[in-house]
Amino acid sequence: MTLVVGLGNPGSQYEKTRHNVGFMLVDLILNSNFKDVTSSKFQGELFKFGDLLLLKPTTFMNLSGQSVKAVNDFYKPNRIIVVHDDLDLSFGVVKFKKGGSSGGHNGLKSIDNLIGADYERIRIGIGRSKITGESAVTNHVLGEFNNDEKVGLDKILNYCLKAFNELIISDIDIISQKFSSKKGIL
Repeated sequence: MTLVVGLGNPGSQYEKTRHNVGFMLVDLILNSNFKDVTSSKFQGELFKFGDLLLLKPTTFMNLSGQSVKAVNDFYKPNRIIVVHDDLDLSFGVVKFKKGGSSGGHNGLKSIDNLIGADYERIRIGIGRSKITGESAVTNHVLGEFNNDEKVGLDKILNYCLKAFNELIISDIDIISQKFSSKKGIL
């Protein structure tokens, strides 16, 4: 069984923010074949199709690990893939890897603290540009994409969807070589 976790924050005020690209990709993956198996014990929206689970935690980003742990403990998937925004990657850059540090991402820190860091990651660059200071970073990740970014966002998400569709039947190292982009896909 494979658990795919899209990270983001619940609520309509966060729906179109940079921090919610994980939710955006999971929404793109979902289709009528998925059965909603959401339960309050999972602390998130959970969908199932065969051996594939898709999770959007309804905890806030900093507590995402609670939802991931609940689903992990119940279903015991042999593979976990986490989709998240990455401030340290330029907008449009996408990388795939297994394990590693949280890189300061609070959602990943929460997951790492509760289940460890040995899971696959789809890292979607949201850029940092000249942002410094904690409040500026918070405003950036919780801000909506600017007009130029909105134009490229659909292309980025569709690129990630294509990579994801191959990833679930393949190996993270193969997908990393094939789909990771150093200069961005735009």
